[in-house]
Amino acid sequence: MAISKDKKTTLVADLTELLKDSKMVVYAKYQGLTVAELQELRKLARESGIKIKVVKNRLVKVAMKEIAAYKDTDNSALVGQLLYAVGSDEDFDAAKVLTKFAKTHNKIELVGGFNGEGTTLSKEEVATLGSLPTKNELIAQVVDTLLSGINGIVSGLENKPEATA
Repeated sequence: MAISKDKKTTLVADLTELLKDSKMVVYAKYQGLTVAELQELRKLARESGIKIKVVKNRLVKVAMKEIAAYKDTDNSALVGQLLYAVGSDEDFDAAKVLTKFAKTHNKIELVGGFNGEGTTLSKEEVATLGSLPTKNELIAQVVDTLLSGINGIVSGLENKPEATA
């Protein structure tokens, strides 16, 4: 069933707003996923603040042309049945969600993405970004590294032999 022109205009306006606020958009082929698996993906995405959209590629291309950062973005990879993961909070959350989901569901295949500045990302770059530790994990690693020296000194001072006179 064809979508009316008004509905398409509304969809493009919604997509434009969503893309304007995004820090990263990742797209993947989802052919063969069941409705239950797609709902599982949406739930996982929602928990991370990511929006999953399944819309016609043509409408995404129209929305991209209306945003200055995406006007010159290469959108030649937007072919076939794609779903879009749009993240507006953290830079790599969209890549993390789809990469994590793709590890357990072989029917989803990363295709690529683009960041908030309009730079096109290959599927390898998206997979790499998706495998990076989160911001909080990196902070914890830095704090642990900084505290390890202090902990060593304190431990050494606690275990020093007592002087006997």
